[in-house]
Amino acid sequence: MKILVTYDMFREGFAELERRYEVTFPAGRDFTYEEVFERIPEYDVLCSMFDFPVDKALIDHAPRLRLIANYAVGYNNIDVAYAVGKGLTVANTPDPVTAPTANLALGLMLDTARRITECDRKLRTLRTGMKVGVLENLGMPVTGQTLGIIGMGRIGKALAKRANALGMEVIYHNRHQLHIEEETRRNVTYASKEALLATADFVSLNAPYTPETHHIIGEEELKRMKPSAILINTARGTLVDEHALVKALREGTIRGAGLDVFEFGDYPLPELLEMDNVVLTPHIGTQTTETRIVMVRAVCDNVIGFLEGDRPVSRVLRP
Repeated sequence: MKILVTYDMFREGFAELERRYEVTFPAGRDFTYEEVFERIPEYDVLCSMFDFPVDKALIDHAPRLRLIANYAVGYNNIDVAYAVGKGLTVANTPDPVTAPTANLALGLMLDTARRITECDRKLRTLRTGMKVGVLENLGMPVTGQTLGIIGMGRIGKALAKRANALGMEVIYHNRHQLHIEEETRRNVTYASKEALLATADFVSLNAPYTPETHHIIGEEELKRMKPSAILINTARGTLVDEHALVKALREGTIRGAGLDVFEFGDYPLPELLEMDNVVLTPHIGTQTTETRIVMVRAVCDNVIGFLEGDRPVSRVLRP
């Protein structure tokens, strides 16, 4: 079995895979699409990074390919329907990303609500010129507030657990409602998207990207939110109409936003960079050294489990 890895990182995580199979890595940089396209006909397994496009052309050019093991929980870089239709298996790494991403979502909530980054930035730039006092730099509470989670998968459930610990009420909207027993155990309440937007003090997006979730938050949705509400997005940038968000933040339609992902690539619209009521991080939801290595091992477990049948495989089903 020959395995092609598109990315160059944390080779120690691949130790078991290298002991078992012939594994090809890029040297010093990630493989380009053209390099993978040239090599792929000889390989049985492709280990792809979350931003590496696995499209119809690449799949059709890979007669030996049996498995695409994606280094991410998301898989919108892969034409899953086409791959599955061609008899391929697609796998992802949902478990290792759950806690780190939920922690970052919680951090963005706290930061935006209590204006932590804003105050830090002002102290560094204004120094003694920054206004301080009991009525300056007022934020909003978190404890006792309502968190609305859109997308109650692994990360949404992990965030709900953290919010409960903070004394928040948690409502959620999901494609499928949880069983009442699980809702009771997790202390969450189902709501329509419209009711959630109108009720929540914080709205956290934790849904995967699909054509149905594209711009799930747009101008009309932002208008439904409370003027005091804060939007959090650690899922995918394209879930939010970023131009509509800029307009809503400028006009005070909502209070603020905490964003780890952006609609148009790695960077936010320039207007967001000028806003004090926005906290921005560059897609760091899973960026700890430990998480990255565990994700590599999860990719390897998917490969070995698929080829040997000795461990579970996190399979992505046809959308």
